[in-house]
Amino acid sequence: MTERASIKSALESMLFVWGEPLDAKTAAQVFGEEEAVITECLKELKAEYEEREGGILIQRFGDCFQLCTAEGNREYIERLCNPAREKKLSRSALEVLAIIAYRQPVTRGEIESIRGVRCSYVLEGLTQKGLIEETGRSEAVGRPILYGTTDLFLRHFGIEDLNELPDLEDEAFMDPPASLDGGIQSE
Repeated sequence: MTERASIKSALESMLFVWGEPLDAKTAAQVFGEEEAVITECLKELKAEYEEREGGILIQRFGDCFQLCTAEGNREYIERLCNPAREKKLSRSALEVLAIIAYRQPVTRGEIESIRGVRCSYVLEGLTQKGLIEETGRSEAVGRPILYGTTDLFLRHFGIEDLNELPDLEDEAFMDPPASLDGGIQSE
């Protein structure tokens, strides 16, 4: 391997590890070389990457160089980095969701009265996941918010309407099927 090829190989490794734009002056100091020599090596390396037409390119910003991905691959990178992850609902979230599904429209106070514990945080999480929504205000003192389930709730649990919910007295309901285990796709 020639000295120039060795420098380009090391520069390639440095660009990979550095992660941010690497200025030619800093790289030249690492090698104990003239900045002009390192700039030429980086330009050659950039041209080699462009000629190869691969998924990784070298971008130049003034006197700095950085590894980057080819613009045409953005969609795939976004899918990889932002996948829809399956998250399970907590037991408390499932309890609150069941109360809302069977008693809707229902206020936070009514839910807390049934469960015996506060549920503001759980209601917020279920709302963010799109499983419940505010459906109006109660006529009771203070006009508390009423909650109900959404179409996403129906789709998630594989039912067309709330009439398909199992009867509370149904013994099979005490051991819900795997499809009602609380797994949900987050977006």
